Amino acid sequence: MKTNEIKKLENLRKLTAKYCNILTPSGDETGTHTAQIKVLNYYELGCTITEIIKLCIVALEQDAHQTSATIKYSPINVALILEMVLEMFPLDEFELITEINELLVE
Repeated sequence: MKTNEIKKLENLRKLTAKYCNILTPSGDETGTHTAQIKVLNYYELGCTITEIIKLCIVALEQDAHQTSATIKYSPINVALILEMVLEMFPLDEFELITEINELLVE
């Protein structure tokens, strides 16, 4: 029984090392983690940030169906926002959870 538990823990460590790569420890004593978002350059980062801010402005306005004066000449790039959300979505972690579940159900 103990040998089987040790094997399961070793498999769990291997799976964790393989799949848990979205968050990296900050390296200080706060216990926080960092998630990286890949962008081509500072301009793309700036555009992404402004698109998120514009989306928030529209979401907060009561007349959300109308275009805000703040963003009248610059429509929201929903595709860009969805791409960033997709990049941040932790599929590797979901795969890890699936494999842990299968390992523990055996």
